Amino acid sequence: MKPLDSLIEMTRALGEPARDYVIIGEGNTSMRLDADSFLVKASGHQMHGIGAEGFVAARIKPILAMLDDPPATLSAQKAITQAAILDSSPSRSSSTHQGGSAPSPSIEVSLHAMLLHDCGARYIGHTHPTAVNQLMCSGFSADFALRRRFPDEAVVCGPRSALVPYADPGLPLALALRAAVSEFMAAHDEPPKVILLENHGMIALGDTPAEILNITAMTVKAARIFLGALMTGQPRHLPDDEVWHVVRRPDEIYRRRLFAADSD
Repeated sequence: MKPLDSLIEMTRALGEPARDYVIIGEGNTSMRLDADSFLVKASGHQMHGIGAEGFVAARIKPILAMLDDPPATLSAQKAITQAAILDSSPSRSSSTHQGGSAPSPSIEVSLHAMLLHDCGARYIGHTHPTAVNQLMCSGFSADFALRRRFPDEAVVCGPRSALVPYADPGLPLALALRAAVSEFMAAHDEPPKVILLENHGMIALGDTPAEILNITAMTVKAARIFLGALMTGQPRHLPDDEVWHVVRRPDEIYRRRLFAADSD
């Protein structure tokens, strides 16, 4: 399967209405093409039923540079982003692209560039699942992010999630994410598989579309279980030593690799 086809298929799956991960124009996805470039969903396109015209190819370095030296205005930020778009961008070459003007990447283009670069992920799926946001919009966001309730949650989603306080979508969120991810990696010597955004949603990071879909599905299941446990008034978390024991077991490491493998 071609790289773009795999990204389209993953994005459509995340956008399926029955999954309740996103509605209307919510959410965005990306994939790294090589060390210098990546594909990201274009602004204004719905994930469900998206095609090649819904993606933009861009250079990573100019986008990352904005995090080191943030432009003074939104117009300057947009100009830098537009200049980073590659002529080979699918939305430019698609026959459905009208008017000849350059497509606009998702407002979250900077967070995608940063996570693909800093975390070494190949695919990213950013969604707003209802079950997850019920917790992200509550006082239980930290409790959900920093603990695990059952073994498969730890195996698929990692021993903990990174938690990011609310920040304005776009460059401010990318800067907040960079700080949270840097802190997480310093503490755990590896990037997170799940990033939870307070009052916003979640981000899954992985090496394959299957891994992104599995992580998102398991995070949603974990949110539903936690919400159900809260209804009893007595949520019970796995002890930290049990969480680390599970994620380090050789059989679970093997099973995790099988889960993440591409089906092609």
